[in-house]
Amino acid sequence: MDVPIVHHPVYSIALPAPHHFPMGKFAALAALLRARGLLAERNLFLPEPVSPELLELAHASCWVRALLEGTVDPASQRRVGLPITPTLVQRALASAGGTLKAARLALDYGIACNTAGGSHHAGREAGAGFCLFNDVAVASLALLAEGRVQRILVVDLDVHQGDGTAAILANEPQVFTFSMHCRCNYPARKQQSDLDISLDPGTEDRSYLAILQNLLPHLLCGVRPQLVFYNAGVDPHIRDRLGRLNLSDRGIAERDRVVLETCLAAGIPVATVLGGGYDRDLAALAARHALVFEVAADLMRRRYSRRSSSDS
Repeated sequence: MDVPIVHHPVYSIALPAPHHFPMGKFAALAALLRARGLLAERNLFLPEPVSPELLELAHASCWVRALLEGTVDPASQRRVGLPITPTLVQRALASAGGTLKAARLALDYGIACNTAGGSHHAGREAGAGFCLFNDVAVASLALLAEGRVQRILVVDLDVHQGDGTAAILANEPQVFTFSMHCRCNYPARKQQSDLDISLDPGTEDRSYLAILQNLLPHLLCGVRPQLVFYNAGVDPHIRDRLGRLNLSDRGIAERDRVVLETCLAAGIPVATVLGGGYDRDLAALAARHALVFEVAADLMRRRYSRRSSSDS
């Protein structure tokens, strides 16, 4: 059984040069996943653009309207840090739709991965930090509105705090937000998640993994979620330009394994989103992002191998 992967070509769009956001990483990741046999027609799912009605579950109608009508003011564009074009808006709609698609697939298959998403700085009233729409907040509120689930856990391990997610979902008791991030990093003004773990700059693999391994089982037991959204940002890596933590490739892979294995062992479906990663070396960055897909594929194979053995 292959891991369901949600991907759309519009995830990679052209940006005016020079621009420090590595937009090419999405196409590079898809190409790498195909080359490694992790992405093929059999497990590729195309997302539908998320509707304005669903966006307004998480965002103010004035922000949604400004983006869809192309009337975002210059100050808001500067806060986002990207030129807000119709193409960028279409990309954001597809990315949010991709996270919702991945969540629905995870509920059916146990795990699913979006090759974009994790736009956790977008707040209710505006975007920020390369984020237009908060895909995890939108997907969470959409699933709750449908009655598909009643309890959700957000595990955000991007190096930056998931401030927008925390703010949007602050008064939603059915979603528990957990962010583990570098304390001395963007955003300067943090929001309050249901649980925040602020790490010192330079934190390395051993300390990071010890905290996560000790905390996550208790968190799952206490929250008892029916679905986990996992932001698998790779910007905690030692080589990331916007990081300040010191995780290695092996540390990132082990982090992903801890999250996915712990959730699946507890019978909790997981939808992964890509999150941050800003290395100028696109090949190295794509390989780093591919780690969570490799771990997910390995766990899926083991899961169905055990089932086949028990059925025979």
